[in-house]
Amino acid sequence: MRNVHTFILSLLLLCLSACALLPHRDPLNINVVGIQPLQSQDMEMRFAVKIRVQNPNDTTLTYNGVALDLDINGQPFASGVSDQTGSIERFSETVLSVPVSVSTFSMLRQTLGLSQVQTLNNMPYVLRGKLAGGLFGTMRFVDSGKLSLPGPTTGSR
Repeated sequence: MRNVHTFILSLLLLCLSACALLPHRDPLNINVVGIQPLQSQDMEMRFAVKIRVQNPNDTTLTYNGVALDLDINGQPFASGVSDQTGSIERFSETVLSVPVSVSTFSMLRQTLGLSQVQTLNNMPYVLRGKLAGGLFGTMRFVDSGKLSLPGPTTGSR
């Protein structure tokens, strides 16, 4: 019985020391830089969400998939995935484009939640996602802010 306890304790200590050997990574810096409409299907709208991904780490980040969830005004709005692969070099950045789908029901929920004086401009959003990178290489991220939609332009100087 004593040998079993010694084995379990040794295994536990080995697992804890293995975690210390994993490289520490700073979180990615993610910013939404654009949303473009895509061809829609029946009961859904499609958009390409462009995100700028900055790697503040001293190692290259390799990814083999991207997943996004977009909430607007505290409500789920859109989600999407992409099987794109690539790498982001140490201390560099790239822009990724991920197609997302918005169901008609999500669009109606957002529209009905707005009063007549509110618009989508300055509406709070939260973008959650992950860059898949294998068992220990997946990096999760969150970006939040307020929607900034372009207003009408005027010809005055």
